[in-house]
Amino acid sequence: MLKKCFGCGSTMQAVDKEKEGYIKLENYETSRLCERCFRIQNYGDYKVVAKSNEEFIQVLKRINDSKDLVVLVVDIFNLSKDIELFSRYLSNDIILVMTKRDLLPKSIRDEKLLSYMNHFDIKAKAALMISSFKNYHMDELMTMIRKYQKSKNVYIVGLTNSGKSTMVNKILYNYSDNEEMITTSMLPSTTLREIEIKLDEALTLIDTPGLLDDGNMTEHVDIKTLKKITPKHEIRPITYQVKVDQTILFEDLMRIDIKCKNSVTVYVANTVRLERLYKDTEKLKNLEHISMSVDKDTDVVIAGLGFVHFKEPCEIEIYVIKGTLIYTRRPLI
Repeated sequence: MLKKCFGCGSTMQAVDKEKEGYIKLENYETSRLCERCFRIQNYGDYKVVAKSNEEFIQVLKRINDSKDLVVLVVDIFNLSKDIELFSRYLSNDIILVMTKRDLLPKSIRDEKLLSYMNHFDIKAKAALMISSFKNYHMDELMTMIRKYQKSKNVYIVGLTNSGKSTMVNKILYNYSDNEEMITTSMLPSTTLREIEIKLDEALTLIDTPGLLDDGNMTEHVDIKTLKKITPKHEIRPITYQVKVDQTILFEDLMRIDIKCKNSVTVYVANTVRLERLYKDTEKLKNLEHISMSVDKDTDVVIAGLGFVHFKEPCEIEIYVIKGTLIYTRRPLI
C-alpha cells in the first residue's frame, strides 16, 4: 500500500534517494516522514526539489472542479503582484487570509491593510488578518471556515513562503489532538504535494504546494543570506530625509541611488544592515542595474526583501542581485 509523507505530501518510496518521498527501506513501514522532511524538521537541512508552476496550476484546476471552499493565504509583508493569478483559475468561494501581521508595525490598523486588497481582483466571501506565530485571530479564522465550507474538504492555497503550512500547523495545535506537524521551512517548495489533514469528522484541510513567485530574491540567495532577509520580528521602519543625491546600501544585496530631495522609508528585516552614503561609490555597481521613475507617494517593491516608500516623485538607480523583480505600487502603509 502506498504511503504519503505527512510533512510534504509526497508518495514515499525506497528506490531513488534523489527523488521526492525517499525513505530507507527499513524505515518505510514505521516512518511518517520522508528523509527530506525528517532532515528539514530536525536539522534544518534543506534539499532543493525542482518544481514548475505548471504543476501547481493543474492543482488549482482540480480544486476549481471540486467547488469546495478555498482559503487563499497571502503574505502581507511580501505581497506578490501576481496574487490575481488565483482568481484566474479559481471560481470557488474564497476566504482571503493575510498572514504575518506581527511583522508590520502595530500602529497600522488591520482595516487599512485589509482594504488594500481591494486593489486586486479577488472576490472573497470574507477577509481576515492573522498571525500564526502570535495566535492572532485564529479563532475567528476557524469560525469563518466552518461558516463557509461547502463540504468537509477545505483547500489551503497561496504562493510559496506565504505561511500556509505554518497556519495549518497552528490550526492542528489549537483545534485537534494530532501531535504531528507538516513540514515548514523559509525556503520555497517545502510542500510538494497535497496533504490532507483531518481535524474532525466535519472538516479536512488540504494543504497544497505553493505557486512559485517569479523574481523573488529568496530564489537567488544562499541559506545564510535567506535567514538574514527573512523577518522574524516586527519591522522597524527607517526613514531618511534626503536633501542631496545619496546612496543607500542594503549590505551586499542592493543599492539605491536617490537623485532628488525626498523622504524615504525603508521596510526590510531588522537584521539587514543599511548604510547611507553621501558620496559616489562603486560598491555593488557590478549587480544588475535598473533605472526607475518613481511617482509621488509610491512604494518600490524588492520582491523577497521588502519595500521602500518614496514621499516625492524621483529618479532612482537600483543595483540588485540578478533575477530580483523590482516594481512600483500604491503605498501599503
